[in-house]
Amino acid sequence: MMETLTSAGHSLYFESNLGALKTLLESNQYSKVFILADENTSEICLPVFQALMDDFSDFDLIETSAGEENKNIDFCIGIWKTLLDFEADRKSLMINLGGGVITDMGGFIASTYKRGIDFINVPTTLLSQVDASVGGKTGIDIDHVKNMVGTFTLPQMVFIETEFLKTLPDRELLSGFAEMIKHGLIYDKAYYEKLKTTSHLSPSAEDIYRSVEIKNEVVTIDPHEKNLRKILNFGHTIGHAVESYSLANDENPLTHGEAIAIGFICEAALSIKNSDLTKEELKDISDYLLSLYPKYQIKKESFETLLELMQSDKKNEDGNILFSLLETTGKCTFNCRVSTADILSSLDYYNSL
Repeated sequence: MMETLTSAGHSLYFESNLGALKTLLESNQYSKVFILADENTSEICLPVFQALMDDFSDFDLIETSAGEENKNIDFCIGIWKTLLDFEADRKSLMINLGGGVITDMGGFIASTYKRGIDFINVPTTLLSQVDASVGGKTGIDIDHVKNMVGTFTLPQMVFIETEFLKTLPDRELLSGFAEMIKHGLIYDKAYYEKLKTTSHLSPSAEDIYRSVEIKNEVVTIDPHEKNLRKILNFGHTIGHAVESYSLANDENPLTHGEAIAIGFICEAALSIKNSDLTKEELKDISDYLLSLYPKYQIKKESFETLLELMQSDKKNEDGNILFSLLETTGKCTFNCRVSTADILSSLDYYNSL
């Protein structure tokens, strides 16, 4: 078992075989236990979870449809009603077993049901292990704009078990790997350079640990995203806009990682003029990301829609689109105001590669 990380009073356990969760449930402090899973994790990951938990079965399963498009208020209402039907009280526990959609939405549902019940995150995708399950952000989407309604609410525990990664297709592993790359780009150049020599389809437990450690360090300093935590948004202002557009318009939408990889390249390009990143660093970042992620054509006719989506970003202030940009590889600044012309140029730069 790797060293446990502590974050704002709760613990993140690595390769622990869910030992602390077994102990917690044996304490009988919860009146009811619910497991929230989507149709895929219910079939594939729940048996893994139960095996790790010595065939634990004293729970009610709440199953929802898979996919980002289902992370909305309608599904929340259905799950709140299910909790009522099952007579969940304030001493109930929700275990979120799944990827980022489940941990985001499950955390939001738990944090608002009867003004809040305890929840635990057991992330089953690489993306949710290194990003969504850590830091206390919960949320749902509105009109394809990501995470527009949510809370800052911490889980009781988070469990990172790489056993679940064996269930993932390559595309999902690659999606999560993008967030690991981001952690290196914004915070730790040596880690970024190490990842460049790592198989993106089989990241080590040590690399996953380092990513979680970086995110935990940042959110512990700034839990409510007033200052430093904003660096975690590098690549996401443009990336989220591209992801939302793709989700609404493409037959085979981009994954989160594919979209933010585009955002990394565009926002690295913005960092040339609006921060101190060098052209050599931009080329290195662009070449590396394009070696991993398929090229996507950002349609010219979508540029205006993308700008509108960026205007909806939660981190904007006084009508200004704010970016987190690279000062150099491994160091990031935040609250950077960027002109519309520069944003459009960054999209053109990506298309030109």
